[in-house]
Amino acid sequence: MDDEYAEAVLRVVERIPPGRAMSYGAIADVVGLSLGRGGPRQVGTVMSTVGGTAAWWRVVTAAGRPPRGHEVRALKEFAAEGTPLTRDGERVDLRRAAWYPD
Repeated sequence: MDDEYAEAVLRVVERIPPGRAMSYGAIADVVGLSLGRGGPRQVGTVMSTVGGTAAWWRVVTAAGRPPRGHEVRALKEFAAEGTPLTRDGERVDLRRAAWYPD
């Protein structure tokens, strides 16, 4: 794994405020602006290998789904932070919760 890319991803994730979320693709877009490389899968790799101390639950799929296998824990974190969810309560409502750095 490219340390520079991993550090850039984690810097973005650390800035996501409580109650907000970003998709893997949105993070890849932000990091890609400065580094010119990477995509959603690379962001997922970073989060699954070195993102354990970051607020990983704030990183979701483009459909607002939390990481597979971590749904229960993520939903608890969303509830604690007041993150807007879809009506079924299983996904982040990205229309209301999406965050992008300035």
